[in-house]
Amino acid sequence: MKNVLFLIAAAMPGIAFAQDDLVKKLEGNKSDSANKKYQFTTVINLENTPVKNQGSSGTCWSYSTNSFLESEMIRMGKKPVDIAEIFTARCVYLDKAENYLRLHGDASWGDGGACHDVINMYAKYGAMPQEAYTGLNYGTSKNKFGEMQGVLKAMLDAAVKNPNGRLTPNFRKAFQSVLDIYLGEVPKSFTYNGKSYTPQSFAKEVVGINPADYVEISSWTDYPYYEKNLLMVPDNWSFDKVYNVQMEDITAIIDNAVKTGYTVTWATDVSEKYFSWKNGVAFVPEKDWEDMEEAEQKELFNGPKTERKITAQARQSAFDNYETTDDHGMHIVGTSKDQTGKEYYIVKNSWGEKNDYKGYINVSKPYVQYKTTAILVHKDAIPAALKSKMKI
Repeated sequence: MKNVLFLIAAAMPGIAFAQDDLVKKLEGNKSDSANKKYQFTTVINLENTPVKNQGSSGTCWSYSTNSFLESEMIRMGKKPVDIAEIFTARCVYLDKAENYLRLHGDASWGDGGACHDVINMYAKYGAMPQEAYTGLNYGTSKNKFGEMQGVLKAMLDAAVKNPNGRLTPNFRKAFQSVLDIYLGEVPKSFTYNGKSYTPQSFAKEVVGINPADYVEISSWTDYPYYEKNLLMVPDNWSFDKVYNVQMEDITAIIDNAVKTGYTVTWATDVSEKYFSWKNGVAFVPEKDWEDMEEAEQKELFNGPKTERKITAQARQSAFDNYETTDDHGMHIVGTSKDQTGKEYYIVKNSWGEKNDYKGYINVSKPYVQYKTTAILVHKDAIPAALKSKMKI
């Protein structure tokens, strides 16, 4: 999920709009009377920590999955910690750089990552509280990663194209030094609530989740169901495999999760006109945007509409033709209904609180079935019959 570093038009890896530009574009999908025409009633509202703002950085995957871990702490009866998202991101940049070098530059680079990256980094490097590592080491109040990523990419490409033919022993030190300059040095130990921790001991003693308990799931028609396959998106730089289930299983797992007290990390496409961040609503209209009359486009968010019937074939086709791309990661924390009784998921975003629902969005089930690229859940949130099929 690159989210803040992706091209709206092409949705391909590389240089792209910053998040602030993306939010402005999505704010254009706004009807003045939309939130007056929608009447949402909360059905399930699982406890979660305050909404954050990832700023101009493609770190949605870290914000969403660390938010998920914070809710997991609450579910386990712990006092939640404000987990440092940029510590996790920094760890990813180090491992992704090694991958980039090993593949001689034939790999994606940038802020983007996947849900499993947070779990993998937690297991390998630990975690830190936000107060101990903000990642704001260059005079800004929120993330602005464009310059840093430009420098890092240039360093990596220079190393790959090294005319001397060999990578010097100083390269990794130099790379880490750039991260130190922009994000701050990682302390070997820090104090939290009067006690000294390392990142590893903090993860074990304070956060206290078991990385082995979490599984990532997707749905494609070109792989066997209920087996693992490679997650074929550019930001899966670590080449992790995910469980492949049928399309309807995605929403069945989410439904079971929220009904039994588990939240869900959600990776998805947000580039469609019918994803309206400002309105706080996402659904799949019966017509594509380009097939609508101008009057229909203007009325798109003026109250509930009949939705398109989503099939596994339509979902697969949208992914195959780049209509569905791995744009963004968010956190599903409950369910709601509109005035017609139609069900939605309550989704926590990481773009601050500047929308009609103070940082949350109501997403329909057809949208989730159509546009999900992956979800990450605790294995016990999966219905027993599906767990058996998946051999978990």
